Order: sequence, then structure tokens, then C-alpha cells
Amino acid sequence: MAEKFKTMIGGQALIEGILMQGPDKRAIVVRSPDGLVDKVDSFVPLKEKNRILGWPIIRGCVSLFSSLYYGVKALSYSAEFYPEEDGEGKEPSKLDAWLEKKLSGEKAEKAVTVFGMCFGAVLAIILFFMLPTLVAGGLAKNVSSGILKNLIEGLVRIVIFLAYLYGVSRMKDIKRVFRYHGAEHKTIFCYEAGEELTVENVRRQSRFHPRCGTSFLFVVMIISILVFSVVSWSSMAVRLILRLLLLPVVVGISYEINRFVGRHDCTFTRIIIAPGLWLQRITTAEPDDSMIEVGIQALKLVIPEVEGADRW
Repeated sequence: MAEKFKTMIGGQALIEGILMQGPDKRAIVVRSPDGLVDKVDSFVPLKEKNRILGWPIIRGCVSLFSSLYYGVKALSYSAEFYPEEDGEGKEPSKLDAWLEKKLSGEKAEKAVTVFGMCFGAVLAIILFFMLPTLVAGGLAKNVSSGILKNLIEGLVRIVIFLAYLYGVSRMKDIKRVFRYHGAEHKTIFCYEAGEELTVENVRRQSRFHPRCGTSFLFVVMIISILVFSVVSWSSMAVRLILRLLLLPVVVGISYEINRFVGRHDCTFTRIIIAPGLWLQRITTAEPDDSMIEVGIQALKLVIPEVEGADRW
């Protein structure tokens, strides 16, 4: 069934759970060993606190930062329900002991979340931006054209990105996360189609959603090729520094493109989203009914009281 409207509600798959975010609420639903557990928090959008944060390009960076922070926080929360099997009786790590001693429980949690977010961001920058620059520098050392060198670097970046996605998709635990990712997409599709949120209705929806983070990441890869093409290949150090400085520009432009694509349906936008939809064959999988139930409950918890307040 075709969608009746496009919602701004989005989500993220967790460990045996789903995070959903609406216009003013975030909900985490986890299927714990004792049953479904949910956690709902209200929030005020950052752009309402400071209008500058809602400006084009800037809002893309703000959105990515916010998604990383609350995504890591939600992952940590969901992981608490599934401790490692050999974790009983083990002494806490030195870092955990130090945080517990120096900070209160809430401050320690924030510190761990920020550390996890920063670690993930740095790892992504090294893997998808710095490593391709280094590899391309070796492959294109005899190439004189700067444009061709940037194209080689972009292709290397895409290959590394695809190899990474395929690699993690083979991991047993990640396979389940990707099934919850599919449940999240199907639930949102069902809601956008105006159908009742039941397991039967959600099950028959597509798991490939155009406004997915996977599609956004692929757009980032493509936009980086275009933006970095303006950077000269004078020296390796200069290239790496300029790429880091231009990264917010890449993210901002990619966000605006994703925003435009999410609001329009035409031949041009279908071409833009096609690679991202294809990649979702790797990052999503068909969920079972218990996973769909988690998606339904998470979505219901963030639907605004005023009908249409979440319209994209």
C-alpha cells in the first residue's frame, strides 16, 4: 500500500531492541529475558533552543552529532539486559572503577556515552576518510591529474565502506541487529501507509526505506568525492588536514540531499536513493513477529498527540 504521508519519525536498531525518535520524544524498547522493557524521554529539538542550529548545512552536522550521542547511549542501555555470559563475578575494568570513584552514576554514564561516541567517530574518520587517502596516495603516485587521484580515492573509500558493511553483516549478533533494523523500517512504512499497527500489517511492508541512515552514509561517500576534488594533492599531511576540515561540509550537504530526497518522489530522487536501497539488502533482514512487536511498541510511544505534528 502506498504511503499517505512521510513522517519525520526515525529509528535505530539496538541489541534485541529498537530506538525510535519522534518530534519531541525518544523511546527505547528492548526484549529482555523477562519481557518487553520500554524507556521514554521527552526532549526539545536543538533548533528550537538556538535558531542557528536549524540552518541548512549546520543542521546536518547537529543531527549527526545528536544521532551518534543518543544512539550510543541507547545501545549501552540495551546491552545492559544482555551481559556477557562469562561476565559473572568478574572484576570491573580499571576505567569503570575510576569512573565510579570519581563521578556520580549519571555523570559516569554520560562520560562513557561521550567516549563511545568519540571513539566511534574517530574510528569512522580513520577507516573511511584517512585510510582511503593513504591508500589512494600509494595507488596514484604516478598519476598526474588531481581529479583522477580524487576519483581513485573516492572509489577506494566506497570499496572499504562496502567491505566493512559486508564483513559486519556476517557476524551472528549483528545479523539479529539487522533484523531489528528491518522491523523498524517495516513499522514506519506501515504507519506512513495509514494502516493499523498490527504484526500482520507490518509484516507485509517493505524493509527497504528511502530515509534510512544507510542511504545517508552512501550519499556521504559520493559527496565526499565531489567536495574533496577541490583539495590539491600537494602533500599527504595537507590532504588529511583539509579532509578533516571539509568533513562537516560533506555531512551538511549530504543531509540536505537526504532531506530533499525524503520529501520528494520523482525520477531524479529515485535514482539518488537506488544505491542506498540496494545497500539495505546488507544492513536489513526480514524480522520475526517478536521483533515486529518491539518496533510497533517503540513507534507508538513516540507518535505525537497532535495528528500530523510529525509530518516530514
